[in-house]
Amino acid sequence: MSKLGTYLSFVRFSHSVFALPFALTGALLAWRDHPFTWMQIVWVIVCMVSARSAAMGFNRLVDARHDALNPRTSMRELPRGAMTTTEAAVFVAISSAVFVFAASRLNTLCFMLSPVALAIIFWYSLAKRYTAYTQLFLGLAMAVAPVGGWLAAGGGAGVEPWLLGLAIGLWVGGFDILYACQDVDFDRGHGLRSIPTRFGVRNAIVLSRVMHIATIVAMVALWSAANLPPLYLAGVAFVACLLAYEQSLVSADDLSQVKRAFDLNGYVGIVYFAATALSLYLG
Repeated sequence: MSKLGTYLSFVRFSHSVFALPFALTGALLAWRDHPFTWMQIVWVIVCMVSARSAAMGFNRLVDARHDALNPRTSMRELPRGAMTTTEAAVFVAISSAVFVFAASRLNTLCFMLSPVALAIIFWYSLAKRYTAYTQLFLGLAMAVAPVGGWLAAGGGAGVEPWLLGLAIGLWVGGFDILYACQDVDFDRGHGLRSIPTRFGVRNAIVLSRVMHIATIVAMVALWSAANLPPLYLAGVAFVACLLAYEQSLVSADDLSQVKRAFDLNGYVGIVYFAATALSLYLG
């Protein structure tokens, strides 16, 4: 059990709540016009958990050297020797294979696009070595989730998955900017790039707040485009309050609450999914 705990901690399994609710929301929107089966739901969940596990494992692998040097991350599993590099690589390979297989169980299109999805989510881990806009690439990687959910559910042409993808991309990019602010000195000293290292912490926080405002705008635009009931807007208002509180915890002069602000995001996806589901089936 201790080894299982190590693997779960290695990929921060509890953080699966960030993207999974949005993938299921994308599927829910498509299922308004298509009947669903419980096995579809199971395979969507397997796809999301395995893809995220592969991405996080790959991130830990390629960042192991830097993590060992950074006091904030030096106690992660690879730097402290709780896992070997071989174990981590095998874990990433197996997670990737499970994702591709699960995608094949959904439909042919999902199977064909699965390598593309893996390439997008793996690129984020390498981006900090080449571009300052690393956090935007994480947003792109997470935006794949609702589009994938829509396609998995048999959704056709429509603006809904793109608006939902835009919302999650802006939201994730916004909170990752805040998270990156706490490593700005380390990143500059080791040649790593990010929005805070490029524009400074103060400007980065302003950009994060603009992105979170735009997140709410995209969610409201989805309400109009998808002709959702007013109950949906109540959920969006709740999400707006959560994001406003998150932003209030962080300032350029005080980054001590970044972890607390980051953890609040676990509730955003859950609240949004619940509000959308209720509006679709009760509204």
